[in-house]
Amino acid sequence: MPSASSPQNILLLIPNFGFGGAQQVFHDHSVELAKQFQVTECVFNLDQADAYPSGNPVINLDVPGHGSTLDKIKHFVQRCTRLRFHKKRLNTQVCISHLEGADYVNLLSRTGERTILCIHGSKVHDGEIQGWVGWFRQKVFMPFFYRQPDHIVTVSRDIRQELIDHYKLDPTRITTINNFFHPEKILGRAAEPIDPQYEPLFSQPDVLITSGRLARQKNQAPLLDVFAEVLKSRPTTKLVLLGDGELRNELVAQARELGLRFYQAWNNDPLDQEYSLYFLGYQQNPFRYIRRAAMFVFPSGWEGFPMALGEAMICGLPVVSTDCPTGPREMLAPTTPYGQKISEAEPAEYGMLMPLLGSDYRTYTRGVWVRTLLELLADSARRAHYAAKAQERMQDFTRDRIFQKWEQVIRGQ
Repeated sequence: MPSASSPQNILLLIPNFGFGGAQQVFHDHSVELAKQFQVTECVFNLDQADAYPSGNPVINLDVPGHGSTLDKIKHFVQRCTRLRFHKKRLNTQVCISHLEGADYVNLLSRTGERTILCIHGSKVHDGEIQGWVGWFRQKVFMPFFYRQPDHIVTVSRDIRQELIDHYKLDPTRITTINNFFHPEKILGRAAEPIDPQYEPLFSQPDVLITSGRLARQKNQAPLLDVFAEVLKSRPTTKLVLLGDGELRNELVAQARELGLRFYQAWNNDPLDQEYSLYFLGYQQNPFRYIRRAAMFVFPSGWEGFPMALGEAMICGLPVVSTDCPTGPREMLAPTTPYGQKISEAEPAEYGMLMPLLGSDYRTYTRGVWVRTLLELLADSARRAHYAAKAQERMQDFTRDRIFQKWEQVIRGQ
């Protein structure tokens, strides 16, 4: 138990629950911190279901997030006011916020507690930060507010460097603590049987798989183009997409334009072996499918410290990932710094790093991806090597190796 001088009451703040990687990390932190502290969770509203319930008390500020500009300003003030009330009521000694919107509310509701911000993704390369609102966030909000907390934790070393280089923050007040994983739990769930209807699919040797929200950040659209080219040389290849999201209809339309024969789980389509592309939707246990594939492909445009990539590595898959900001290079080539964009495939120590699939990917990068995937599909020994190296690397991100750093930050050590 903590000493008498250590903080006792910790409040964890996030805008909303759901199925995202930040929400999963939020849950993991809540569970682990509750072993030593009195932990309460807080969300702006319950519009999304709690996909990762921790069992700890939850405060719902019950403030919506939609409406006109004036409505949003009013809602922001309400969040700050209501959170300040609960901080006082709980005698909160440390408040840790996850995601940018929660960070601002955390700082503006201070009542004397220690404030810590956990930053999950790149702020400089986030493609969703755009327009005049994005400009204001980049040039005004972030440079000002990120100087205010007692401490900042970034999930990736490269996010830390971004804050230092672009926002001129004090390096002594920023600590990198990577996300941690539970390999034994993931492997246990990976061993569970899959739905019998998918057994014929995963009994085949050339199954590529990816996992993540169907969203711009995850960049599945260029991957479909790459896959269509792979099929021309290796028609037995299959591509499985796990996840759902706002781009579902666009990706389905793109698959149709590419002439791919595809399966949609949400339509309850009849299954046969003539499909090449499989939209399996959100899966509560994705690991049982991932571990049965030949390779994990990760085309993201930007990240933080990607949970999906690490989980695939734990499942023993060779991984092919964009060298996107931030996270993949730190995981696959830890002794190298993130710097210039690569234009060719880079065989790293723990997997393959690939050039970004940007807006001009069809002119050159698509060909790099196609060649690399075809080479790996034809080389089972190389895939086995990377599969073993991937599992070896993920032993660096277990709870015991990572979480003691969080305890030190919370206690101000």
